[in-house]
Amino acid sequence: MDAMVPQRADCGAADDTLIRRVVEGDATAWPALVDRHIGPITAFAWHMLGDRADAEDVAQETFLRLFRKAPTWQPGGALLRTWLTRVANNLCIDRARSRRVLALDVVDPEDLALDGEEPLQVRLDRQRALGTAMAGLPARQRGAVVLVHYQGFSQREAAESLGVTVEALESLLARARRSLRQALSPLLDDLLERQ
Repeated sequence: MDAMVPQRADCGAADDTLIRRVVEGDATAWPALVDRHIGPITAFAWHMLGDRADAEDVAQETFLRLFRKAPTWQPGGALLRTWLTRVANNLCIDRARSRRVLALDVVDPEDLALDGEEPLQVRLDRQRALGTAMAGLPARQRGAVVLVHYQGFSQREAAESLGVTVEALESLLARARRSLRQALSPLLDDLLERQ
């Protein structure tokens, strides 16, 4: 774990340097900054919303907000990825509220590799069931699951991104896991019967 701390500090310093260069007018800094973070932010939004176009819109708005914030960015403060994720999370919640219905079919068949032994339909059914179960979670629980299990955030980073304490994050994760277990129990029973 200690080996991760210097790496995080290095990432934060590198991001702070890129933001400073953006403010100074360095034309290469903004693309470098976006390239570092666009993938994880878009993936986070996709897991939250279940729609690729909406995820791309959220990512674009997130970076637009960063561009506006750049002149007042405080080096050494929050990690940029934490700040970006918090902005993206809030945008996802707003977008989900405005449309009131989350897409239940969150799998793009092109995203699934065909090299496994399992039939494609079984994998699609499993992904749809997971997508439906995730869509059924409250936004904060879904955000906690996505950050910790899909994005690889530590609990501390995820809590900071969601604006909650670590204890509250643990509670969100526990409730989400219970709900997912309950929602996916028919699928799990079916999988056990096949073996």
